[in-house]
Amino acid sequence: MLKRFLAILFLILPILATAQEDWIRTGTGLGVEKVRIAVPDFKASSSDAANVELLRTFNETLFNDLTYAGIFDVVSKSFYPLQQPSNPQEMRFDSWSSPPPNAAMVAFGNLGKQGEFLIVQGWLFDVKNVASPQVLGKQYREAASVENARLIAHRFANEIIFRLGGGIPGIAESKIVFISSRSGNKEVWMMDYDGAGQKQLTSLRSISLSPRLSPDGTRVAFTTFTRSISELAMYSLELGRMVTFPRFGATTVSPAWSPDGQTLAFSSAMRGDPEIFLSGANGASPKRLTAYKGSDVSPVFNPKTGTEIAFVSGRTGLPQIYIMHIDGTNLQRVTDTGYAVSPSWSPNGQFLAFAWRRNYGPGAPGGQDIYIMDIASRKWVQLTHSGGINDYPSWSPDGRHIVFESTRSGSTQIWSMLADGSQQRQLTTAGRNQQPNWSFR
Repeated sequence: MLKRFLAILFLILPILATAQEDWIRTGTGLGVEKVRIAVPDFKASSSDAANVELLRTFNETLFNDLTYAGIFDVVSKSFYPLQQPSNPQEMRFDSWSSPPPNAAMVAFGNLGKQGEFLIVQGWLFDVKNVASPQVLGKQYREAASVENARLIAHRFANEIIFRLGGGIPGIAESKIVFISSRSGNKEVWMMDYDGAGQKQLTSLRSISLSPRLSPDGTRVAFTTFTRSISELAMYSLELGRMVTFPRFGATTVSPAWSPDGQTLAFSSAMRGDPEIFLSGANGASPKRLTAYKGSDVSPVFNPKTGTEIAFVSGRTGLPQIYIMHIDGTNLQRVTDTGYAVSPSWSPNGQFLAFAWRRNYGPGAPGGQDIYIMDIASRKWVQLTHSGGINDYPSWSPDGRHIVFESTRSGSTQIWSMLADGSQQRQLTTAGRNQQPNWSFR
């Protein structure tokens, strides 16, 4: 019953794609050459034995962050010259700007444990501009730990991405919440954007679904089962525990935050059919927006305007995606065929990502895949291609990435990809993991 109910239930340039023209232009594919960057391993600046593990973690994290950013051509380490710099005085410009590395930018530096602290110095040089090469120079100081080595690598990567990526903040410190059954029950979990640091948040020993991080990153709204019906619940990341949220006495699911964090949208059957409601962030004064026969579920705010909501409705039979104003007016149907669910709005408010089984029915070809659509033109492009069942897409805060769930590996797991469908990689492996939601920042 729940599955049936739930079923009915980028950022710089516009996407210009159609079913006939399977191409896309996003923040990861601008029709211009990507910045070619080399990232030699940072070197030890002290003789402490702990440097070995700290350096390994830092270097691996920084290299991966820049590789997955979507805006760089990261030079293979096999092309690097033997002499690699740990400070500006050691930089040999010709060795890096000429083949085989042929780099435009080089990120380099040093790291060392000094007493109880981890000190990292990092530079970004434009090696083709010998007269004024320094683009960035940073020093970081944190308590010495592997976790902080990762944290500093993320921060340095974000600095580089911000300066070379059009002023759009990087996502290396962003978080993803999701549902995992690895503890024996479906609980809310959280992890870093790259799958590291996975930790359990709730311990309700029930069924939790549809977690959604608040815009300020302090709370997680989600669905949980109490007294044989589903209700909304709230977890405080600041307090590390559940906090009080009202019960509506009827099946209530799929919460979503407004971009200012002051309003929640959700689906509830408190008036009969599952309809879309708005309430305050504390659940107060719920107001119904839809009143149609058939389930209306999975609302999501346009994060750019805050004045539009996309949602799924079964009012015409199979679930389709609709858009309306936050007062319920100006209703528009976005999809017109197949089985379309799980809309997710891009940060710039121009595109929707969603799961779509275009040829739905017994024996019909094609699988359930992730698509994105340009709302203004209604043109779309397919990002995944029948690799298992793909669902629950969620945009990264920079609009260059999408996280989603997929069964392609044999069980339901969390995957991420660039918003052009490339660099698809698995983030989770233990248990069954589903319904990811990327933080607002």
